[in-house]
Amino acid sequence: MNRLSLTQAFIFLLRRDLTLVLRNRGEFANPLLFFILVITLFPLAIGAIPELLARIAPGIIWVAALLAAMLSLDSIFRSDFEDGSLEQLLLSAHPMAVLVLAKVCAHWLVTGLPLLIMAPILAEMLGMAEEAQGILFITILLGTPVLSLIGSIGVALTIGLRKGGIILSLLVLPLYVPVLIFAASAIDGASAGFEVTKQINMLLAFLFLALSLSPWATASALRMSMS
Repeated sequence: MNRLSLTQAFIFLLRRDLTLVLRNRGEFANPLLFFILVITLFPLAIGAIPELLARIAPGIIWVAALLAAMLSLDSIFRSDFEDGSLEQLLLSAHPMAVLVLAKVCAHWLVTGLPLLIMAPILAEMLGMAEEAQGILFITILLGTPVLSLIGSIGVALTIGLRKGGIILSLLVLPLYVPVLIFAASAIDGASAGFEVTKQINMLLAFLFLALSLSPWATASALRMSMS
């Protein structure tokens, strides 16, 4: 790693994590299957009422996406912690924040991207208005990277705990709520024919803020947890 340039190290770490996921496809499939199952079970639970399903579709899809993202958070650093490679990353000459960003990008490609692809299909199944489906795609595209970036901080803080899943949920869930509120509000507004520029701008602000702060906070949390 130290012999590589910073860009090469970023690409190397990204490819490594994606290769490991392809070898263990359960990590790729579980969040996506969870996302699909949660959404498809709602019509069975509340009844196939088209108007009701279309009305609550934004909330259903975004709550399912949030829970699916939380389900896979532990995989960001867990395997590196168990095999000792996380210590090597911390000792690397490259900025740890950049290496963290590579791992978060890999996590989003494995979890967020499949949700992004499946969300419009499931929205159509729930009868979401066509004018809102484009906004749904935008909110998933902007919101799921924020979930991965914020989640990486929680994972870094709990990486040394044997049963840190509950603590991780308590740490990150309150920080996820603003993303959920603005994303669902944007889709609701688009369904009603309202302007949703403000909500989209807020999601963009969340994304830029998370990109600016989260890698550094995660790197510091990892050093503290491993010390």
